[in-house]
Amino acid sequence: MEEQILIVTCKQDLHPTSVINLLNEKQIPFFRLNTEALMTDYEFAWTCRNQEIDLHIKDLNTKKEISLSQIHSVWYRRAPYPSEMPYTVDEKVDKHNIEEAKQFYLYLMYYISDFYSIGNHFLDKYANSKLNQFREAIKLGVKIPDTCLTNNKRYLDDFICKFENVILKPLHDYGIWYSADRTYPFYATKISSSSLLSQSEESISQTVNFCEDYVEKKYEVRVTVMGNHIFACKLDSQSQTEDTGKIDWRQGYDHQLKHELIHLPKEIEEFCRQYLRRFRLHFGCFDFIVTPKDEYVFLECNPNGQWGWIEDELGLPMSEALLDCLLYRLEV
Repeated sequence: MEEQILIVTCKQDLHPTSVINLLNEKQIPFFRLNTEALMTDYEFAWTCRNQEIDLHIKDLNTKKEISLSQIHSVWYRRAPYPSEMPYTVDEKVDKHNIEEAKQFYLYLMYYISDFYSIGNHFLDKYANSKLNQFREAIKLGVKIPDTCLTNNKRYLDDFICKFENVILKPLHDYGIWYSADRTYPFYATKISSSSLLSQSEESISQTVNFCEDYVEKKYEVRVTVMGNHIFACKLDSQSQTEDTGKIDWRQGYDHQLKHELIHLPKEIEEFCRQYLRRFRLHFGCFDFIVTPKDEYVFLECNPNGQWGWIEDELGLPMSEALLDCLLYRLEV
């Protein structure tokens, strides 16, 4: 049977489109698994007979099929839990059924994590920990901002009193989405230490406060590593105003934030490679500040980050590079 690339994603994810177009153009077999519809759009069976294991999945819409022996590589794209069910019975039974589907989803994601993959359900969770990220960056000799995560005002006050300004960031939840008309995105926010010191103990204790020393920027750099392909993009955030990307460059998406392809210093390129090897990953999106003294300061590495907008802005062959990884199982 012909080998296939397994793409694990969801219906609303547009990021795989450019790579899927290449797969179709080159007539390379692939199977797309939209995990929210695992119970409605697919038939599946994991079996063990006479000590032989197999997995079989069929897409009820496209009629495509894939078995365990056909999986050549996996592209895991932030696949959600199953949420759709073919029938409803009653609230308690439906809840039980969806929980069973979620558990099988977890079993399946962990099971396929041994295949060569871009994105990995098992490894991404470990690599997404800011604590793990900062520890490895320090071990590899790259500077990080002074940082504190706490729910205690005394600890926070002791940390921030050394700095004129600090940055407050969300750890994971990037906004509150009440409705289409009521959304509250959480961007990185620059705040004076004196202002934060004046906050009440109650306001500090009700959340995890992710606080960093504010590092002056010359510009920022987004580095996307795909196997042995590296794309470094300069983000001219400091030419923006504070609410259009100067503090958090993501706010510059709709405000003509300037992008530029650059060559990384050799030591930073090697850092990115070594970092991903330590996490056993083949993909990562790194964010750096470059200071006025041209020093690189590591902020984070998203093990399953977005890159499509950089490809569009700069006309880079990033889809081809990712497909190259999936075809040839390129190591970092």
